Amino acid sequence: MSLEEPIRIQRFKELPRASDFESLVETRNVPAVFSGCTKGWRAFSKWNPSNGGLDYLQERVGSFMVEAMLSRSAPIFYGDIGSHERVPILFSTFVGLCKKHIQNKDGGLDACFGPLRHDPVGSNTEHGSLHLEDVPEQIYLAQVAIMNSDHEDRVQLEALREDVQIPPILEAKELSSINLWMNNAQARSSTHYDPHHNLLCIVSGRKQVLLWPPSASPLLYPMPVYGEASNHSSVALENPDYSLYPRAKGSMKFAQKAVLEAGDALFIPEGWFHQVDSDDLTIAVNIWWRSKLMSCMLEHMDTYYLRRILRRLIDKEMDQLLEKSGMSKTKVCAYKQPDNGKPDHGDDSDTLMLKGMKLKGKRFEGENMLLELEPAAAQVLHELVSLVHSNVSVADQQQQLLPTSINDTELGVSDEFEKLETANLKDDPVAKILWDVEPQTLRNAFLAMAQNFPRTLEALVLHVLSPVGAEVLTRKFDEMDQQTLAEDRNRFYEAFYGAFGDQSMAMSSILKGKESFAQQAFKNVLEKHLGVNPESSKPGFR
Repeated sequence: MSLEEPIRIQRFKELPRASDFESLVETRNVPAVFSGCTKGWRAFSKWNPSNGGLDYLQERVGSFMVEAMLSRSAPIFYGDIGSHERVPILFSTFVGLCKKHIQNKDGGLDACFGPLRHDPVGSNTEHGSLHLEDVPEQIYLAQVAIMNSDHEDRVQLEALREDVQIPPILEAKELSSINLWMNNAQARSSTHYDPHHNLLCIVSGRKQVLLWPPSASPLLYPMPVYGEASNHSSVALENPDYSLYPRAKGSMKFAQKAVLEAGDALFIPEGWFHQVDSDDLTIAVNIWWRSKLMSCMLEHMDTYYLRRILRRLIDKEMDQLLEKSGMSKTKVCAYKQPDNGKPDHGDDSDTLMLKGMKLKGKRFEGENMLLELEPAAAQVLHELVSLVHSNVSVADQQQQLLPTSINDTELGVSDEFEKLETANLKDDPVAKILWDVEPQTLRNAFLAMAQNFPRTLEALVLHVLSPVGAEVLTRKFDEMDQQTLAEDRNRFYEAFYGAFGDQSMAMSSILKGKESFAQQAFKNVLEKHLGVNPESSKPGFR
């Protein structure tokens, strides 16, 4: 594959004027290193671990709950959802891990880059709380918000904002977010690109960054554009499998390396792939701002622009697939309650499923018992249960789907099942129910199912939910999130996923279904906008 010569990183011993930065650096979409950029910050002196910085941080924000990245593949942290967990942790607890690591490490803080270990250790999480005694090196404070213009409710460390001085080259920019990055042990981020311009500022420690221009994307095998991790490379560069990724052999020819010491800053243009190695106890702040994406279509940015455009077209196509089934993307139809105020089950024999249940009266914390469900939620619960019964093979065909007692054996699911594969709501009764119901009504129905019929919920998600159903379900989750407080959201997801024997399998099933639906939209985009039929190929063409 023929590519242009490597694009060289620019280096500045001091910050240029804002006008020079915009004309000589930003508009060219070329990385640049600025030495000493953060040395005038309060953070540079106040956060320094060798000068009491950890005590300062503990005093300022120790009581704040932050979201940390937990990875079984540490010291390598992959950004896709399936490869890590996001767990809540007190900032003071993380500082304690940093102090413990300093005490246990020979040579103190003066660590240098070396070969990263590849011995994953199992993690231990329970009910959303993290047991840290045995996994201190698996955790990373990655992208903890100090400022976020789009999601002010997600800012976790606003108290540190006054310690960060915006560099003069960015004073006229519309900032998107400011984030803290802090690792107590050596760490590596997987290769990815960002959708914004990025100024990575080192406050303490050291980072080594490898960068590739967007034109090198074919060598890095970016993940599918319809996936949740579309901005990540599929290649594990520390141990690449060239039998699967032969083009990756030439990737390092086009890589640029920048080693950043405390006080330095690196401009990473949007669309540039980068992999970051962090030394022991490194503290950094990154600043994202919105660029003028389409103002200058530079050739080495073409691949990145193409992926952004495709992503937008795919999103529109997904909406259109739902609209063609009579579903509005802007207004969700309410699940209609019968005039008599009771669930309209139709056949009296069907109602026995719900009427015959004997409940102990066990409650979710803060939630109603099953018998106290409002009629609309009870109707949704009944119809979902009926559909699971219709679509999943039952181990004992003579056994009723639901027992008369909550203590009896629940739904038995065999290894063989037929999952409804459809991209049309009209042909998908489960997706149709999910789409029509109000978010809070669906939430209550799911909570009742999770409490009383966890195996039925498990069968619904793992064996019945289709790709279009997975798409609709995640959209409903988004609507629920917008209507509830953070604490209620956490309790709902803890109860929902707690019903599964393997929570990661449940999430994986939903994500795979969602990506399958998006993949169909992608094929439609290729056919509609590029004239490509992905189902056919010409002989000899690869």
